[in-house]
Amino acid sequence: MKMEEDGKDMRRQRRREKAKKHVMTGEFRGRDVEAKTVWKGEKLEMKLSLIRTYSCNIFPIFHKPKTQSLSLCARSRRPICSSSLKPKTPLFLRSSNYSATLSDLKKWHDWAKTLSSSIGSSFVDSDNGPDSSLLFRELNWLIEDSLEDHSLIPQLGIQDNSTNVRLRVDIDELYSLWKQRIEERKPFQYIVGCEHWRDLVLSVEEGVFIPRPETELLIDSVSDVVSNNEELRQGLWVDLGTGSGAIAIGIGRILGSRGRVIAVDLNPLAASVAAFNVQRYGLQDVIEVRQGSWFEPLKDIEIEEKLSGVISNPPYIPSDDIPGLQAEVRTHEPRLALDGGLDGIDDLLYLCNRTASLLKPGGFFAFETNGEKQCKFLVDYLENDTAGSFCNVKIVSDFAGIPRFVTGFRQ
Repeated sequence: MKMEEDGKDMRRQRRREKAKKHVMTGEFRGRDVEAKTVWKGEKLEMKLSLIRTYSCNIFPIFHKPKTQSLSLCARSRRPICSSSLKPKTPLFLRSSNYSATLSDLKKWHDWAKTLSSSIGSSFVDSDNGPDSSLLFRELNWLIEDSLEDHSLIPQLGIQDNSTNVRLRVDIDELYSLWKQRIEERKPFQYIVGCEHWRDLVLSVEEGVFIPRPETELLIDSVSDVVSNNEELRQGLWVDLGTGSGAIAIGIGRILGSRGRVIAVDLNPLAASVAAFNVQRYGLQDVIEVRQGSWFEPLKDIEIEEKLSGVISNPPYIPSDDIPGLQAEVRTHEPRLALDGGLDGIDDLLYLCNRTASLLKPGGFFAFETNGEKQCKFLVDYLENDTAGSFCNVKIVSDFAGIPRFVTGFRQ
């Protein structure tokens, strides 16, 4: 057991060192990366541009999301989703119902590259957005997702190629999608309808928060806690502000059939997408998705001092900082998932107070924050203003070494 733990620690340390180096120099968790860092007071803003391969882990941007239940859990007997909120199918999962010649595809590709080239560094200069080199890579990813037979990609450089290829989207739609990416600054994840996170490929669409790489560390924290605590592994966990369901799915895979997770989001579209992702990964018997505000959807369950874990990546960006975010974020991602109020801590404080009464003794919590200032404030609050409810409260840094998470246990 000691050797196993030492091995785990060594692997995690190597992974952390590699990730920290990659964030600053150009790679991230198995993908190429461009990383730009800009200090604004105490906040480090990072632009991570990650090259995807569906066989690896993944990618970026900036956080989350009264009461209906959207459930995939058979034992709850609740409805899955209303048809009006049926999530869109990610591009790479769609049937190849369209065809075009390679010449037509090359014509589109050349047009899209020209449009991307015209951007230069203008997006970077305006709000630290993508530059042309990143857009070129996204263009290649879009081809990969759209084209049924990837072996034909090298033939795109051949002039007047009349070979017919099967596509998952009409060629005219490809023009429209790329115009949205450039002219509207629509996030690439919304263009292709998915995001790579850990070893998952999650459905996302406009109106649903895109999970970030740093949030993956919340899953590592849970894994560490339950590895030697079977009581917590078999208990009830909640993921509050689940968005695409990323955190809930990560936790559910760790707990396995022995535990249970309830994923909550106020946004009905997010709840619907989360339920779709839960179903894709076959976790319906472990994870239940409910729509509503924070703990409100749990009113039908007796949870006072019963929860084994409370995990959340809540809205934590100060309201006044929202206008300065990348256009992809401030214009397209749900403000509900980003805006944490005047100082960015409104929802974090609420979660701290409610968690004190709902966690069982020895139960675990982990919250993501905006950085060092919020982390220190929360630690002080949890240690001094919650009547001694918590113990072992600590700050955990993200892949770039920035204080990002506050974790602890119920006394």
